[in-house]
Amino acid sequence: MNRAMERNSKSKWLVMTSIVLAILISSLDSTITNTTVPHIVKELGGFELYAWSFVAYMITSTVMTPIAGRLSDMFGRKQVFAVGMIVFLIGSLLCGSAQTMLMLVLFRAVQGIGAGIMNPFPAIIAGDLFSVEKRGKIQALFSSMWGISAVVAPMLGSLFVEYASWRWIFYVNVPVCLLAIILLIPYKETYEPKRAKVDVWGAVLFTSSISLLLMLTVVESRFVLYAAGGIVLLTAFIFYERKHQSPLIPLSLFRQRNVAWMIGNTFLACASLFGTSSYIPLYMQDVRGHGLFVSGLPLLGQAVGWMLVSVPAGKWVIRYGYRRLLLCGNALLIVCGVAAALLHAGSSFAYVFGMMVVQGLAYGLIFTVTTIGAQELVEPHRKGVSTSMQYFSRNIGTAVGTTLMGAFLTRAADTMTGIHHLLVYGFWMSFAAFLSCLFIQSARKAEAKGHTA
Repeated sequence: MNRAMERNSKSKWLVMTSIVLAILISSLDSTITNTTVPHIVKELGGFELYAWSFVAYMITSTVMTPIAGRLSDMFGRKQVFAVGMIVFLIGSLLCGSAQTMLMLVLFRAVQGIGAGIMNPFPAIIAGDLFSVEKRGKIQALFSSMWGISAVVAPMLGSLFVEYASWRWIFYVNVPVCLLAIILLIPYKETYEPKRAKVDVWGAVLFTSSISLLLMLTVVESRFVLYAAGGIVLLTAFIFYERKHQSPLIPLSLFRQRNVAWMIGNTFLACASLFGTSSYIPLYMQDVRGHGLFVSGLPLLGQAVGWMLVSVPAGKWVIRYGYRRLLLCGNALLIVCGVAAALLHAGSSFAYVFGMMVVQGLAYGLIFTVTTIGAQELVEPHRKGVSTSMQYFSRNIGTAVGTTLMGAFLTRAADTMTGIHHLLVYGFWMSFAAFLSCLFIQSARKAEAKGHTA
């Protein structure tokens, strides 16, 4: 019996290592291209496709996230997660071998499919393996990978471009993916899949509608056409799902009040200030005159704040419940919004770093609590799709917020004016996020106890 427990413990930590590696390559890949794509365009040409190297990845990774969560409920975590890593590996190889910008855009879409499949699994598998008390620590570990990548990625990208080739920003993913897949092999799942018929047409309607709506964040014309097409297809998807015996996204999920409002709160929170991580480095470089390395350091402050609250958040959920913690998290977001709105051209590095620490505290609390809620307030066979819907709402909120902030920036007379306008927008949106969490009902402590490790 002791040997069996030892094997289970070993299997658990092997899969956690596999997950951490998957997060690391996914987070690095989503940030390292920011510094290297300008160089890639110079070599491959096709400057008109510059933005699409990001857009293709963003759209495919976003739409695949809830689909992957649903498939994991039907076929198990291990198989679907492994498929995601394999697709990401293939996409990385193809990106590294691209000979034109069109090829790179198409291959980035493939890579995005793999990333979208992988993204929700850290939280899903952690929800299967660990108790609520321990889950906060695990989420902090996962979050730290994103913080590390925010600082390391620009330096790593510069090193590859200067001393090797830009192609290695993609090729480096291959050995890491292979190692992650090998470490996943001994994993023995604790979750029993609930088999059902795959909702193919639901997936087609969902993918098409969300892709068209996400296009609104990047296109410069035909807004009405994309919006109308997206809304029509999304409406068709909802009506289709209501009649399907095994829907891709069970609409009954949204009849659970706390789950639905947590999804809405996450969307609004991300639409408010989460996009600032894309513009604070610009402020540090263009306004304050700092170099590439120093301009990325405030993002490390966000990671520090995130980890400070993520570690004890699991115990806090049991002690205080979801509502109180989300009120605290959203209140911290307003505090960050006030500090952001007061940012000016002479603000010190310490001020910016402190502001990002507060932002990390806010999002660390909001994301950890809503992830736990998404898992503990639904049935086991819906845990995957519920968790992935949280990730989906974060991605959509971030896409909307970042796009609106970008519009404020590009329409301003100078960089500092644009930065100020987009931060004021974030401040007001943080109030909307706070108001949305008022509709979350107080949960009994027993609701948060969940599964034990």
